[in-house]
Amino acid sequence: MQGMNMVSIIILYAVIIGAFYFIAIRPQKKKEKEHQALVSAVAVGDSILTTSGFYGVVIDMTDDVVIVEFGSNKNCRIPMQKAAIVEVDKAGE
Repeated sequence: MQGMNMVSIIILYAVIIGAFYFIAIRPQKKKEKEHQALVSAVAVGDSILTTSGFYGVVIDMTDDVVIVEFGSNKNCRIPMQKAAIVEVDKAGE
């Protein structure tokens, strides 16, 4: 009787952990992968939206930093991390 109770508790914990994986961890990893693909597709001339809500145009880039030009006066150029990019509009589209 005691052994049967222990097995059912272990099975219950396994089901809870499995459900947590499919509800929380798996979708988060999928979002991270999609964001990484978005960031790696950024090129010079693309219009972007940043995490802070600013729209700008990429004018130069290195491995993990992009230089973004904000506004129409062409004087506001700010280096920022690629991870801060939320949305990309390709230059040719």
